[in-house]
Amino acid sequence: GDDYILIDIEKSLSENFLSRLLMYKLRADVSISVTDVPVSIGQGEIPEDAFEDPRHSSLGWRLYGVKGQAPVTDWNQLYVDACIPRSGVELLPNETYILEAGFEKLSGVNFKKGCFVGQEVTARMKHKIRLKKGFLTINILGSAPIGTEIFSNEKICGTLFSQGGGRAIAYLRYDRMSKSMKAGDAILNLLD
Repeated sequence: GDDYILIDIEKSLSENFLSRLLMYKLRADVSISVTDVPVSIGQGEIPEDAFEDPRHSSLGWRLYGVKGQAPVTDWNQLYVDACIPRSGVELLPNETYILEAGFEKLSGVNFKKGCFVGQEVTARMKHKIRLKKGFLTINILGSAPIGTEIFSNEKICGTLFSQGGGRAIAYLRYDRMSKSMKAGDAILNLLD
């Protein structure tokens, strides 16, 4: 078969991503297209030809080209517990900085593998400054809509995102967060 690279991306973002890739293709002899490849996901024993999800061990495996039976797994809870930001929810195009989103620990960026678009800014952020904001999994009592502002000591300190099982993913300013915070009617506490 032909050499190819399959990029697993949220369907709603695929067309925009394709146009961005085409900008960088220049005169290279490659074709880039959106395709609807079925994906099976699961946990436990990894089927032949499947790939472990590189973001976190709790996310199991993905098998491309085969549509299997969807396992009875609360994937949202796994994402919240492991603080895995998702495209279109926590990860917003042209707004999210990959280091604040934890991409280094999620195998999404590697500073030893050569060049990539935005490398200089990202490397400078890693080596020259301490991150002031980022995603954290926190405890939540109650609930509030995704995008609700989080307050600490009556100052905005972040934004609330995915929630499940008494926990939530929050994007927080580290210098403003505190042991007890609020988002709408929900009470938020840092994990011990």
